[in-house]
Amino acid sequence: MRKENISIAYDSEKLSAVKLYMEQRDTDLKSEMEKSLDALYTKYVPANVREFLDMKSSAPSANRPKPSRPKPSESKSEVSENV
Repeated sequence: MRKENISIAYDSEKLSAVKLYMEQRDTDLKSEMEKSLDALYTKYVPANVREFLDMKSSAPSANRPKPSRPKPSESKSEVSENV
């Protein structure tokens, strides 16, 4: 699936504090924000829609290149006759 960036305004002192204390626990803001957003997605998006999106993202895309098929070898079709 295509990724999209989001941004929010937040108090800079609070943001600095949360980053500082998260570093002390060996975690980072980005990963925690992604976990929180995933939890919101699970909470608010109906299960059948999530399943549909999962199937859609795992299905072969028209943008993906199709695997090339090997051409049949000409040496197999050529048979020499020595009589």
